Amino acid sequence: MKHYLITGAAGFIGSQLAETLLDAGHRVTGIDNFSLGTRSHVANACKHPAYRLIEADLVDTVSCIDSLTPIHSSQPIDEVWHLAANSDISAGVSDSSIDLKNTFLTTHSLLSIMKELGLKRLAFSSTSAIYGVHGGAMSEDIGPLFPISNYGAMKLASEAAISAALEACLDRVWIFRFPNVVGPRATHGAIFDFIGRLQQNPDELVVLGDGTQQKPYLHVSELIEAMLFITAEATEKLNYYNIGPPDTGATVRSMAESVVRNMGGTAGIKYTGGDRGWVGDVPRFHYSVAKLENLGWRPALDSEGALDRAIRELIAEQS
Repeated sequence: MKHYLITGAAGFIGSQLAETLLDAGHRVTGIDNFSLGTRSHVANACKHPAYRLIEADLVDTVSCIDSLTPIHSSQPIDEVWHLAANSDISAGVSDSSIDLKNTFLTTHSLLSIMKELGLKRLAFSSTSAIYGVHGGAMSEDIGPLFPISNYGAMKLASEAAISAALEACLDRVWIFRFPNVVGPRATHGAIFDFIGRLQQNPDELVVLGDGTQQKPYLHVSELIEAMLFITAEATEKLNYYNIGPPDTGATVRSMAESVVRNMGGTAGIKYTGGDRGWVGDVPRFHYSVAKLENLGWRPALDSEGALDRAIRELIAEQS
């Protein structure tokens, strides 16, 4: 049995990762400040004897060290999984301090906490947004990198800070560069928004952009499977992987039509125009996952399959 520390433990991905680890027989300690996390997401985990939840702001370094020290002393923490971040890209465009605090400073603080407690192994949730706009397939070693959102910029800065910490005080790091992740417990995102808009107005669905935006999508269950596979199989000091399906993605138009179809199929779809939904939105990208495939993992679902499953799950969840 290993002891995992998960930041952002009440979030969309963190809460489901915790349950997966608990089901596998491990011990989990979670930290969340509930600015974006949801208490219902951790309700099942909190019933488990091997789970402990700390309600704290990760940027309050001293408070977190005080809370974690006795927990680490009773059973040493083996790995830290850092998922705490601002996940609303458009909100970060409107107010850059959101990503500074919730994406970069959480990383900066966590690295200080790990150094103080002597924690040596870190798994970090990064993003395809670090790449910015590129023609062709975006592989892990492409550069230079110029993100077009504050979210992507602060994730890239976090990767740099983690790289520096690896040289100074860490033993092993895994960096996961996510595509668009979909599935149950989502609290924002296009599918979530489309369902909410149709619940308010069943006759018309307003979609930002022209619907041609095209991106890869991965179901959250397969994301978690991939991350655990990478931490088990990738044994370099610094390991960094794109995670996603091997296809070129699905369009926003396809997603909107699927939501309408699954909610009764009577609403008209109105596109606002333009090739992107908001400032900082990368309208389309082709994500290379060859490195992960060479390691030995690929998802069962393609982008369309992940979307279809997630749409059905979220409709059932919201109703």
